[in-house]
Amino acid sequence: MASVVCTLRDHQDDINWCAFSAKLLATCSGDKTLRIYNAEDFSELPFSPLKGHGYSVHCCCFSPCGQLLVSCSTDATVVVWSTVTGDIEAVLEHPGRSPVRICALSPNAAHLVSGASDGTLALWDFHSKRLSRTGGVRDTTMVACSFSPCSQMFMTGSTYGDLRLWDLHLNQLLAKKDAHDLGVSCCSFAPSILSLGNQVVQFRLASCGQDCHLKIWVINKFTSGGFDMVLLHTLTGQTAPVFCCAYSSDGQLLVSGSVDKSVKVYDANNAVPLHTLNHHDRYVTACAFHPTSPLIATGSMDKTVNICRLEDGCREQSVETPGEGKAAAGRSKLLVADWSEGDVSEWLVEEGLQGLVDKFKANNIDGTELLSLTKETLASELGIAEFSISNKKLLRKVEELKSGSMSLGVPDEFLCPITRELMREPVIAADGYSYEREAIENWIHTKNRSSPMTNLPLLTTLLTPNHTLKMAISRWKTSQ
Repeated sequence: MASVVCTLRDHQDDINWCAFSAKLLATCSGDKTLRIYNAEDFSELPFSPLKGHGYSVHCCCFSPCGQLLVSCSTDATVVVWSTVTGDIEAVLEHPGRSPVRICALSPNAAHLVSGASDGTLALWDFHSKRLSRTGGVRDTTMVACSFSPCSQMFMTGSTYGDLRLWDLHLNQLLAKKDAHDLGVSCCSFAPSILSLGNQVVQFRLASCGQDCHLKIWVINKFTSGGFDMVLLHTLTGQTAPVFCCAYSSDGQLLVSGSVDKSVKVYDANNAVPLHTLNHHDRYVTACAFHPTSPLIATGSMDKTVNICRLEDGCREQSVETPGEGKAAAGRSKLLVADWSEGDVSEWLVEEGLQGLVDKFKANNIDGTELLSLTKETLASELGIAEFSISNKKLLRKVEELKSGSMSLGVPDEFLCPITRELMREPVIAADGYSYEREAIENWIHTKNRSSPMTNLPLLTTLLTPNHTLKMAISRWKTSQ
């Protein structure tokens, strides 16, 4: 059995990561903050939220003792916080000032790795907070990182779909290209090490990605110094890109969260599903096990963090919230723009707007027209007063649909880095990144001509249409 213990609703934007220590839970968000909770009653600590980042906070992790918390952000910094006082202990600037997407601490707390959107890796001496060395892979974005339980190597994953194993000198020990089609989202080492005689030491790693798969790998380290990596299981229980995964502290369980809004818990040794949790309203972006209690924290783009308690059981259990059903599951596989009039009516009912169904049917509102609604058109064409509760709620829900990228499984390169929506008119800015034209124009006019991705000044405001990307998006939409 699995049950929701409580729901935390304090963040004002998407939840990007969550992490447990023995006594605390940390969450971080697109609202630029981290929040710290007591892991017993989930009350927020007096000094929370932690404010120190200038942009979205992508990842956070506790030191083994639990007295320090590390976070990284689009602002190109890694910040070390005291979990006793909430004070900033150190600010580490990533080389090249590129947005930092991932950070990880070694189990022995000696090393810290940060990975950025330009493909660079920075290895830090955690005790002195000094940069040890840099490396990485060009022309990709580092989005996943996990240290081995021996603290002597770490795995990274990128938007190219590759998994790479590194030593503490940033030498590549092995590379598994195309581990996940369309990109890796997360990776996590199992906490145990298996010795196979005198010749081989074995590790296990879980990874997930845009291909909708959760994979379990075996990594063999030979006494000769060589390594190999073998796929052990491919778990296909989720129907959309899998954004996050994590092992339990004993390595017996594995959890994953997906764009299909579900959380899956597996028997990690046998790759058997144990629980399915359907309590989030939008994409599940973060998951973490408590180190000693049967608790899981899951974060979502619905701005909430759910704490779930797992009970013993060998059969797969499903927990759904009211309003979830077959219709929603079928509709969720479509772009919102491709919704039929019936899909729109079902969505209105689920959102508590059933009083608008007849008006929408009478005006033949489908998915495309739903996304184009404004308060003016609602008043003039549908007769819904501009300042009415229905008008405001409907527009808010439509904005949520838009910010959810209007689809499941959209390749990350098709999404505007600013709005996270599928691009219609992609343009290339002076920083080399592609954006939705309207979004980058608005950004330039309000952000002092800084790059949304690097925070560095844009040398020119010239925008070049990206016809190749536009055609690729068009082909992808046609294939859906």
